[in-house]
Amino acid sequence: MRFRSLLPAIVAASCLAHSAQAQEVLPGLYFSYADWELACDNTGTCRAAGYQRSADAAPVSVLLTRRAGPGQPVSGQLLLGERVDAAARLPPVLALTLRIDGRDAGSVMAGRSNVALPPKVLGALLAALPGTASIAWTAGTQRWQLSGEGAAAVLLKMDDFQRRIGTRGALLKPGTRSEAQVLPATPVPVVNAARWVSTTPPDAHWAQAQAAPLHQALRASLGEQDYCPVLDDAAAAPLTVRRLDAQRLLVSARCWAGAYNVGDGYWVVDAAPPFHPVLVTTSGSEADEPAIVASQKERGLGDCRASDAWTWNGTTFIHTSSATSGMCRMVAAGGAWNLPRIVSDVRPAR
Repeated sequence: MRFRSLLPAIVAASCLAHSAQAQEVLPGLYFSYADWELACDNTGTCRAAGYQRSADAAPVSVLLTRRAGPGQPVSGQLLLGERVDAAARLPPVLALTLRIDGRDAGSVMAGRSNVALPPKVLGALLAALPGTASIAWTAGTQRWQLSGEGAAAVLLKMDDFQRRIGTRGALLKPGTRSEAQVLPATPVPVVNAARWVSTTPPDAHWAQAQAAPLHQALRASLGEQDYCPVLDDAAAAPLTVRRLDAQRLLVSARCWAGAYNVGDGYWVVDAAPPFHPVLVTTSGSEADEPAIVASQKERGLGDCRASDAWTWNGTTFIHTSSATSGMCRMVAAGGAWNLPRIVSDVRPAR
C-alpha cells in the first residue's frame, strides 16, 4: 500500500472537517513532477529535492532550501546513495566534481552523509537545472547522474508559493520588481503540550455497557474521506479507551491494514453518551503521551516514509507536524530528507 497516495487525502479531510482544532497557520504545500518534488511548510520555507532518473542509476539527491521573505538565499545539500553494493565502495570522504554537459563546474568533498554545496557549485547547479543540460557528479570512474526533468516546474512552483515570480529574486521568470511584497516568513507556531490526567481506562462494566452506542457514534463521526470500514462491524472492532481528563476519553480502533502499514483511528470523546466524538486521524501508528503519531512506509523497501503528529494541548489534539522523507529512490534507508508541510515548536508539558 503506497501511503503517499493516502496521506494528502487524510490530511486534507482532517483539516477541512476539523478546522476548529487547528491553529490559523499558512497552509503547507506538496508538489512533484517527474524526478523532482517540493514541500513548503507553514512558515513559508520551501524545500525542493531532485533525484537520479531511474531506479537502476546510481542513487543521488540534491536538496534546495529557501526561507520565505525578501532577500533570502537558496542553500543546497548533496547526498549520495546508500545502496549496499555502492556504499561498500565509498570512502568516508571523496572529492566530487560537478560536471555540466561534461564541463567542470566546481568540486565538493562528500561521502556517506549529506554535504553543503559551496556557493560556486550551487550557482552552477541552479543555472543548469531549468534547462536540458546533463548534470553529473563524478569521482574517478564513478558517476552519479542527477536528473533535471521536473526541476523547472518545481522551482517555478517554489517561486509561486513564495510570491517571487517577476521579482529580482525569482529562480524562474525573474523580473525587475523588488522583493518587498514577497511572502513573509511566518513564525513557527508554539504548542504547549499537556499531560493526560490518567491513563487508567473506564472500568470493564462501563466499556461493556457503552460499546454499542460508542461504535455507532464513532461511525457517525466519519466524513466521506475518512477510512475506517472496521467500524461497520462492532464485534470486529475492539476499542481501546484511555482517559485524557475527568470529562474526556481517547478512543482508538484498528481502521485498516496493508502489506506493510496499519492505520489506527483516534477520537476524543465525552465520557458519557452521546459522546460527541471528534476524529483526530484514521492513520495513527501509536499514541504516546502527549501525542498521537502516524509513521508509514511509502513502500515495502523502507527507503521512503510519511509521518504526522497530533499533540494534546489540554483541550484538543493539534496537528503539529506533517512530513515526507522524499521520493522512493533508494538514496537512503528511511528516506533521503525531511520535507515538512507542517512544523511546530512543541513545548513539553509541565
